[in-house]
Parts: sequence; C-alpha cells; structure tokens
Amino acid sequence: MASEPLRPAYLLTGSDRPKIARALARLRGRFGEETIDHLFAESTPAEDAVAACNALGLFGGGGRLVIVEGVERWRAADAKAVGEYLEDPTPDTVLALVADELKPDAPLVKAIAKGGDVLHWDVPKRKLPAWVAEQFTRLSVRADRDACETLVALVGDDLAELESEIEKLAVWAGSDPVTARDVEALAVHAREAPSWGLSDAWGTRDVGEVLAVYESEVHRTEPFLVGSRLAAHVTLVRNAQRLAADGKATRDIAKELGVHEFRVRKALGHADHYSPDELNDALVRLADLDAALKGASRRPADVELELALVDVTRKR
Repeated sequence: MASEPLRPAYLLTGSDRPKIARALARLRGRFGEETIDHLFAESTPAEDAVAACNALGLFGGGGRLVIVEGVERWRAADAKAVGEYLEDPTPDTVLALVADELKPDAPLVKAIAKGGDVLHWDVPKRKLPAWVAEQFTRLSVRADRDACETLVALVGDDLAELESEIEKLAVWAGSDPVTARDVEALAVHAREAPSWGLSDAWGTRDVGEVLAVYESEVHRTEPFLVGSRLAAHVTLVRNAQRLAADGKATRDIAKELGVHEFRVRKALGHADHYSPDELNDALVRLADLDAALKGASRRPADVELELALVDVTRKR
C-alpha cells in the first residue's frame, strides 16, 4: 500500500487489529492531515461517507482519504451506496472502510471487491504464539517458542494487548533475547496466573530451586494461594499424564482439559519426572496442606507451606 498506486477503496477486516492499524497508518502517511476525514459507521451511513468522498474531492490538493470504522454495522442499502459510488469514484480520493468481521459473501465485501481491495487479516487462536513470534521478529528481537507461548497464556488473545506487551518487552530486551522467565516477570497478566518458576522447579524435582523460587518470587503471596495453585498444576500434570498414556495427542489433551496447548506440553514435561502414584500422593499432601492452612495446624502458614513443598518435590 505504501508504494503501489492506491485503489479508490479498501475494506480492512479481521481480528489482527494491530496490522489493520499499521495499514491505516501507512495510508494516512500518503495524505496530508488536513485532507483526512475519520468517521464512524455508528453515526455515519454510507451515503454520508460517499458524500464526504465527493465533496472532499472538489477541493483537490493532492488527494483525499475518508476512513470509516465499524462498517460491520452497515446494512445492504449502505453496501449498495458504496457499490454505486465505486462505479465512478472521485479521482485521488480513497475510501478506507474498517470492520471487525464480515462474512466473505457480505454485500459490502462484494461491493468493495468490484472496485477496490478487500484485505482480511485474521489470526486463529491456535496460531497466536506464531503471531507473537512474528511481531518480535518485526521489532528485530529474538524470542523463543516458550517465551511466545508464555505471553499468550498470560496476556490472553487480545492482539492489541499482546502487541503492547511485545513492544514493552522489545524495548526492555534491547539486543538480548526474550525468555519465558522475562515474560513472567514483566508482562501484565490479563488472566490470574501463578509464576511458573515454582511449578517448573517442582516439575524437575529440584527441592533447592523450589524453595529458592518460593523465597524470591512468591513469598509475598498468601500461602493458601501458592498451595492451591500448585495443587491445580499437579492436577493438570496428572490428567495430562493419564490422557497421554491413553494415546491422545497434545492438541486433543488441551482441548479435553480446556487449557492452552503450551500448558499441556509443559505439564507432560513435568509428568516425565513423576509416577502416577507420586502425583496422587502429591495431591493428598497438598490437600493436607490446605487443611493445615485453614486451621488444622498450629504451625505458621509459611512453615507448613515450605514443609509441603519439600514433601511433594523430593524423590523417595
């Protein structure tokens, strides 16, 4: 769009809002600010947008750009007005329409396709880590698969929020690679999630690391939350181990358990270090911890938690 001749109309649609925003920025860069009209479909029917194109074109001055956002609200009559305009569009004027999502056979899509370009940029949820990796690459920053998947698992599937976190991490990293631990430490969590440092240390059966991570990363968290989160992770590991033993693929396990595939891969890696009986015993021990933290023990909560962490991690 930046170097090729401009079409009289563009329809930008799909879930990749950051890419749409960059495309609009490139379009705006080819026009003077005084020649740009930014409208919204909620208050602007297509007839008014077309009138803006025709009226602005009368002033000349190197071209005009009319942007209308939210055109998924427009109806068939609006699509017809756009189609009629594109039969004889105003020279040097570009009509840029932005929609969250439109079906391929929508009247507006068909109208734009006849006289302009339909640009659909979508990112399926299963490809979000790959999308994150592409954004890091675009910013000339290295980030491994774990880092990209961790960011998706923590931040969620809102691409604008992901892009914001990617840009923040890229500035922080400079020329250094971004790791999963960096993401855990710096990303703003859209979902409540524990630090994976503790569960990772537990998963490798490193008692010293478990206690060190507890002291450095989660010692300010209520012991009850630490215990319940670890219990949830151990449950995930046990369920993933059981389903994998039944011959199910990682993607199928993730779907059945309702979690991100990245978390299943991590759980299966941890499951390699524990037998089914050991996982069952760990859950029993964590249930005992829960009772102790709710009043069944007179010992301090942090002492109970540290004892339980040692018990569920050490090798017999």
